[in-house]
Amino acid sequence: MKKWIALMLVLSLAIFAIGCQKATKQQTTDTTGDTKEPYKIGAVVSATGPAGPLGEPEKKTLEMIVEQINKDGGVDGHQIELFIEDDESNPTNATTAVSKLIDEKGVIAIIGGTTTPSTLAMKPETAKVKVPHIAMAAGIKVTEAPNEWIFRTAQSDAIAVQKVIDYLSKTLKVKKFAILHDSNAFGQSGATELQGRAPGAGMEVVGVESYKTEDTDLTAQLTKIKGSGAEVVVVWGTNPSPAIAAKNMKQLNMTIPFVGSHGIANKSFITLAGTAADGVVFPAAKILVPASAAGEQKDAIDKFIADYTAKYAEGPNSFAGHAYDAIHILVQALEKAGSDNEALRDAIQETQGFNGISGIFNYGADDHDGLKTSDMIMVEIKDGKWTEKK
Repeated sequence: MKKWIALMLVLSLAIFAIGCQKATKQQTTDTTGDTKEPYKIGAVVSATGPAGPLGEPEKKTLEMIVEQINKDGGVDGHQIELFIEDDESNPTNATTAVSKLIDEKGVIAIIGGTTTPSTLAMKPETAKVKVPHIAMAAGIKVTEAPNEWIFRTAQSDAIAVQKVIDYLSKTLKVKKFAILHDSNAFGQSGATELQGRAPGAGMEVVGVESYKTEDTDLTAQLTKIKGSGAEVVVVWGTNPSPAIAAKNMKQLNMTIPFVGSHGIANKSFITLAGTAADGVVFPAAKILVPASAAGEQKDAIDKFIADYTAKYAEGPNSFAGHAYDAIHILVQALEKAGSDNEALRDAIQETQGFNGISGIFNYGADDHDGLKTSDMIMVEIKDGKWTEKK
């Protein structure tokens, strides 16, 4: 009997001790704020498929920055829970992915997509449920009305095209140029802008040719351009097609300048085009030539390059910068407004003077792009390396 009483006493003391530990733990948790619900953020990127060279560095950047933020205590005590979906460079997959993130994961904001077609597929889905959406694609239609719930961190086609128009008319001083563009939304957007802005700069578009994203030979289109009298060919698309165009131009002995879009601002263009890449000029963010930046923006670029290189043993490109800007702008808004969807959207729209990788962002009610032509530079490829084209 005494043994039984002693055993019961020991068990009671053990249960009491466990209860005290739980209470102490709960009190500590409440005091430090560790029990705050995580902020769930969703991202849709093209980590594979034709746009993989753009989407993969975006994915790596998002993972790295979220890891850094959580290590530093999160956002006002909330850890960030990041869910990333790969749309495989397919707009239909992007629609499915964004619905999954919103309906199944319960995310409070969306970052993505990588490409204009995928982003346009996602845009009505995020607007329908009023989830703040920060895009990383450049097509003009991304932020055209209705645009209440969407913003972007990539330089829009309008900005990039104007940079190209200025280069053609003021630096090269040409009067005639031709356009070779992807038939997708990004390519069509750029071609439309180029044709619309050329007359105002005193230039004539003497040829417009398109290609399908999956085409592997563009000699037919380039042969027509060769006979058009064009002094320059502007190629508007993302890899691999622009690299194919560069190689085909070399095969056709075309000596007129190749001016590309900001869609080739990654090393894969140089790798794919080989020696045909030399001499190609295109608009890009200052991260490609860090010395072109200044002040706080240069500090941000330098740190990002150092962090990314240390983690992945390779340098980031412009597309990685789009992801850096998107997650930091979102986090800044979360710090200000919390997770309420309308307050969060308003906080993003009120972003001013953010020194990002793609430029210095100033959003507003009538500007969900936030950047200017001065945020871009013209880059020339020389001996397989990026240099600023003055």
